[in-house]
Parts: sequence; C-alpha cells; structure tokens
Amino acid sequence: MRRRIPFLFLAASLLAVSAGAQAGGSASLLVLSKQDHTVAIVDPASLKVLGKAPVGDDPHEVVASADGRTAYVSNYGFGRFHTITVIDLVNRRQDKVIDLTPLRGPHGLAFVDGKVWFTAEANKCIGSYDPQTGKVDWILGTGQNRTHMLYVFPGAKRIVTTNVNAGTVSVFNFEEAQGGPPPGGPGAPGGPPPPPGFPAGAILPPGGDWNPTVVPVGTRDEGFDVSPDGREAWIANAGDGTVSIIDLNAKRVTATLDVNVKSANRLKFTPDGKRVLVSMLGSGDLVVIDVASHQIEKRIPIGHGAAGIQMQPDGKRAYVACTPDNYVAVIDLKTLEVVGRIEAGGNPDGLAWAAAL
Repeated sequence: MRRRIPFLFLAASLLAVSAGAQAGGSASLLVLSKQDHTVAIVDPASLKVLGKAPVGDDPHEVVASADGRTAYVSNYGFGRFHTITVIDLVNRRQDKVIDLTPLRGPHGLAFVDGKVWFTAEANKCIGSYDPQTGKVDWILGTGQNRTHMLYVFPGAKRIVTTNVNAGTVSVFNFEEAQGGPPPGGPGAPGGPPPPPGFPAGAILPPGGDWNPTVVPVGTRDEGFDVSPDGREAWIANAGDGTVSIIDLNAKRVTATLDVNVKSANRLKFTPDGKRVLVSMLGSGDLVVIDVASHQIEKRIPIGHGAAGIQMQPDGKRAYVACTPDNYVAVIDLKTLEVVGRIEAGGNPDGLAWAAAL
C-alpha cells in the first residue's frame, strides 16, 4: 500500500496537468459584457462560457496578448475613466488595473510588438503601454476630436485612427532621421560639441519623426479595418451611412460606397480579404460587402442591433455582439447564415480572439 499511494498520486497529478495543458492550449473568444462588467472566456468549439472575470466600469474594447495569456480591457466612460484592466486568461481572473492618469477615455486597443496601444479620447491622443516596464512609454497627439479606434501595423511604423466628431481619419507614418546635424547645431562644424557619449554627426534629438496626414471622410466615422494586404482602410461612417475607402499609400479617399449603414458601429475584413462585415447599433442586419465589386452581397438578420465583430482566424466563422439582445451571433462565413448564439452576459460589446497558449 505504501508503494501504490505515491504512484496513484503521481498518476492523478500527471492527469491533472495534462488536462490543464489541454484546456489552456485552446484558443478562446473573449466577450465583454457592459451590463455585468465582465469578460467571458468562450470555447469557440462548443460555444460554452469557460469562465468570467471582472473588468471594471464601462468596458468597451478588449485585446489579447500575442501568447494568449493576458487580456487588456479599456474602461471608457465617455472620457471620464482612465484605466485599462488586465486579465489573467490562464487563471481566468483580474490581474491588475493600469492607471493612465492624466490620460482619460481609453477606448480603441491593439496589441502589437509586445505592447498595448490605445486611444485616449478626452486627450485627443494615442499611446502605448509596455507590460515589461509597467509604464506608458509613448504618447502622440492627433489634434482631432474623439480619436476612438486605432490600427497599428506590425513594426509600429504606421498607425491609423478614426476621429468620430471630426469626421476624419489620421494616418501616421514614422520616418527615420536622415542626414547630419543642422548647421551650427551640436556636433556640426563650428558648432558646439555634442553631449558626452552622443554619436558624432547625429541629429539632435535622435531618432525620427511621426508625419501625420488627416483624411476627411464621412460623418461620425468610427468602426474601421485595414485590408489584410495593408493597402486600404475601409471606414464605416455612422452619420451618413456610407463606407469610405482610403488608399493608405496615397493617403486619400478613392471611393465612397453608399451602402446605407447609418448607426454603423464596427467594420471588419474577413481573413481572406474578400468581404467586409458592418454592424449597426440601430439596425437588426449585419451588412456583408463584396470587396472586389463594392456591392452589398447580403444583409443578415441578427437581432435588434449590434456592436463588436470578431473573425475566427481560420475564416470559417464571424462573431457579432448583438448588444440589445444580450447574445453574440455566430455567422458561418461560407453560407452567410446565423448558426448559433453565445450567452456571455448582458449588453455584449467588444470581442477579441485569444490565441492558443
């Protein structure tokens, strides 16, 4: 008996570790509930809620780290709040709260190059938070009213934002510094010497600069996405019901689609780039637009209004937060039909995909 107890204990422990590894190794859909102030962790295979964690007041957007272990939730408050809540997805609990003071109204989120990028609507700016140092390490003003959503390109050399009340899109491009020091400046011939340890011939200050381009679009532009090839941004204009298409290299609008999407909230490309889905808070239809033809392919009845949209990375399904109806609609992207519902809490809004651990 003395020999069997350790063996049975070891076997049971190994079984528990294995089961835990399998559970932790699955990708998850994250669903914010504005009513319950929680984030639900959902198994996309069974559409069952695996767990929930508190996220603070007025949660609007959620994003997961690249390793799928951590989620970040913006506490918006229409410019009153100033926090981002951090969720431990492995243990399905709140980890900590990041205080962004004096920045207020965090909303749009992205996780790129190991950092959390966010908008601070009340301050008309965007910023980044480094989880390694636990600090906000960069801020850039937009000069535009209600900078709301953002898209950060890999490498963080280009950033796109929608500015709701300004009716504009900001395209920021980072350009490396070139050339030598300015005439008469530190390190230039005849000028003062550079600071100790500063490389000879370098420009002061070091580094490059962010060059902004402000592109006028429709009224109350909010939801938007960048095409998978990175060439275009499609913008849903909630005020006039149009979709603006911006050539991101030319930095100008190349087409405006009259597709009747007034009250549009979110817009997302399918992973193959062939379709765009638009949700509307004031309509029960999800609008599907064919990217090549710029024509509406289908209007899918999903409820009484919708907000967040999330694509399954394999392109098989889309998830749409039907806020007034308190469920998330599951869309088959092959048939363009509703194939399921997820009950993840009242007034669902922001959605995110957490990659497998």
